[in-house]
Amino acid sequence: MTSRRKASAEASSSGTEETVRSGSLTDELFAKLEAEIRSGALAAGSRLPSQKEIALSENVSRTVVREAVARLAAQGMTVSRQGAGVFVAETAEYRAFQISPGEVQELADVIKLLEIRMAVETEMAGLAAARRTTADIGAIQDALAEMVAVGGDPIASANADAAFHLAIARATQNEYYARFVEFLGLRLVPSRTLYLGDKPDEAHQAYAAKVLAEHEAIVDAIIRMDSPRAREAARQHMHESLTRHSTRSASLRTKPPGKLAAH
Repeated sequence: MTSRRKASAEASSSGTEETVRSGSLTDELFAKLEAEIRSGALAAGSRLPSQKEIALSENVSRTVVREAVARLAAQGMTVSRQGAGVFVAETAEYRAFQISPGEVQELADVIKLLEIRMAVETEMAGLAAARRTTADIGAIQDALAEMVAVGGDPIASANADAAFHLAIARATQNEYYARFVEFLGLRLVPSRTLYLGDKPDEAHQAYAAKVLAEHEAIVDAIIRMDSPRAREAARQHMHESLTRHSTRSASLRTKPPGKLAAH
């Protein structure tokens, strides 16, 4: 390598390292400022120190401060007032509930979400049975029929499954149930490949048939307007799903390294 190329490579490496370090410092400063706002140390309506003051007190560059403060603003935690500075937003302590797609990638995460769903979907089914309309029944049955039609495709099945639960949520006549289920979307229904791994097609077919039977029990109770039975059918469905995924998670933990099934 010529001296010019070597110098260029060293400069590039140095620049990359500096960028990574700057990003790390920004993350750390953002987390610290966010924590102070959440705890009330920086109260709603109070003025943040100037960027220069923060840079000096935290021993970081103005660029790091600027990026951290910009991130606070992007999340609605601060507001800028021309000529006056940056202030903590009055609604800064409010944090919207979030479950990002990246959080539900592993079996352990799916199990946690299933535990929440057991409580929500049990009562949701009961309310749907008590309040459903003829149109609601049609929508639920259409979603169930779609699940049967695409049973051989794990991704399409998950989409149809999510639509099925959304139809039940709408049948409660409570828009917050529908909004919650819409928010969860496909996170509501983990793909069966996460549970079955590389098992043969027969296993996938058996799994789909069992889930279908569980769904049919919920639908039957809703059609009959039998709220107690609808709750029990939904609870049983979620319990079975939770048991299946917990069992799979336990089996993976006991396998020797290097022999885990691909998901």
